[in-house]
Amino acid sequence: MKAPATAISLAAGAAAWELTGRLAGASFFPPLSTVLARLRDLAADGLIYASLRDSLVNLALGFAISLVAGLGIGMAMGRGRKVEAALGVYVYALLTAPSLVFAPVFFALLGAGRASIVAVVVMYAMFVIIVNTASAVQSAPAHLVEMARSYGAGEGQLLLRVVLPAAAPMILAGVRLGVGRAVTGMINGEMFIAVVGLGHVVTEAGGRFDSAGVLAVLLVVIAVALTATALVQAVDRRLTRWVPKTSRGFR
Repeated sequence: MKAPATAISLAAGAAAWELTGRLAGASFFPPLSTVLARLRDLAADGLIYASLRDSLVNLALGFAISLVAGLGIGMAMGRGRKVEAALGVYVYALLTAPSLVFAPVFFALLGAGRASIVAVVVMYAMFVIIVNTASAVQSAPAHLVEMARSYGAGEGQLLLRVVLPAAAPMILAGVRLGVGRAVTGMINGEMFIAVVGLGHVVTEAGGRFDSAGVLAVLLVVIAVALTATALVQAVDRRLTRWVPKTSRGFR
């Protein structure tokens, strides 16, 4: 029933957008049909495809760095009290800080190129992965950990065979949050630096007061975010097949 419900919801949203746009008659909120026509024109010019390719590279690089660093640091914090005490204050401070304020710093250090945008993506995505991973590792059932230790399991065996399987659902929940924030960081970084990607197209369209163009690119960004989230959810389902459906909140 999930797919039909999603389709009905999308159809209702599209109809509401089209109707509101036509009734409002405002230049800043064109109907969906106008936005789709503008998207078709941008695609025909090749602008969307080239910009989307650049944005996906920025997203993939930034999220890959965030994932590796986030999981590594998060597991270290979750398993070591001294590590958490040393790094926790920085991690939580940077998690709550507005990530875009670091864009000028990266711009000054790395220049107006891909490296700056990737750094912004990392700032958006990495810390939520660290916090979720650390919390997940710390939440591993203590009785399972003690049982494994009583059978002589070393720290490596304990981590791979007990802690990580128990923590996997919560870790992957953090990864889902991280990929959503990574998409936000990608578009914000590109808009600030405005040299490549979909953010560059949005900035140019906004400068021309092209509302249809801005919303057309927004649709592409939303599609990227939904696709990335769906990929992470597919990995989640595969890695946590052992978790009962009732524990996932399914009915």
